[in-house]
Amino acid sequence: MKRILLCLLSFAFINNAQAIEVVSSIKPIHLITQEITTNIGTSSALLGTAMSPHDYSLRPSDVKKLRNADLVIWFGPDLESFMTAVVKDQSNTLTISTISGLDLRHFAEGHEHHHDHGSHAGHHHGNTDPHFWLGPKHVAVVAKAIANKLSEMDPQNAARYAVNLDNFLNNLQLTTSEISTKLKSVKGHGYYVFHDGYGYFEDYFGLNHLGHFTVSPERKPGAKTLIEIKTRLAKGDVYCVFSEPQYTPAVIETVTRGSHVNSGELDPLATDVEERPGAYFTFLKQLSQQFETCLK
Repeated sequence: MKRILLCLLSFAFINNAQAIEVVSSIKPIHLITQEITTNIGTSSALLGTAMSPHDYSLRPSDVKKLRNADLVIWFGPDLESFMTAVVKDQSNTLTISTISGLDLRHFAEGHEHHHDHGSHAGHHHGNTDPHFWLGPKHVAVVAKAIANKLSEMDPQNAARYAVNLDNFLNNLQLTTSEISTKLKSVKGHGYYVFHDGYGYFEDYFGLNHLGHFTVSPERKPGAKTLIEIKTRLAKGDVYCVFSEPQYTPAVIETVTRGSHVNSGELDPLATDVEERPGAYFTFLKQLSQQFETCLK
């Protein structure tokens, strides 16, 4: 009996030693990746839940983690500019922004019109919207690319990655159908978001996004923007103004004061979502619940 137990332990140790270790830049990417690596490899996020990629600086321990990973997954310099110097020489990297067929959303020319002149300077992510993880169509493309990359790196487990991918895509379809049904009654209800990061979700589910306070969360909204929003709220046809847990500026309270508009909170980085199997789908459902509750 002891010999059998030792053999099993040895096998588990060898198996563990060979497990692919994937490090994703941020939690939402990790939540997608962990579904593909289930029972095969390990997946973790570089940034902690309270950290934002918009204003992060790498620590020596982060660099070590990136160097030691079998695969590093990030969106690209448009979102995680702090990683660019470290990953540029690493071949074990999947850069999501370069995935073929991803069809990323580009901000319209004059996107800064919600800012006062010049406040867009220094904004990290150029003209491309990096929040692909909020769009089910985009997530399906990325999940396939992750599974393909892992299968290339770890061919003996290719069939298992394929099974995990199928499970992920099936769950994604079920989840989006459920969300579509839930949001049907509030699709026409107008709202403002704190920063312009929900376009993929809004386009997919046909929501009535009226505008945003700022293009990027680390940028303070200008006075012109606040006046425009306050004027619109006075019309009485806006159902909700959303803030975010990472950024809850007093300006939102100032703008909504005296109006009958609802206040809600959207969390684009899955801060409070527990990291367990199916967490990505929990995240999407929570986001849809936040929309539905405030827009009713």
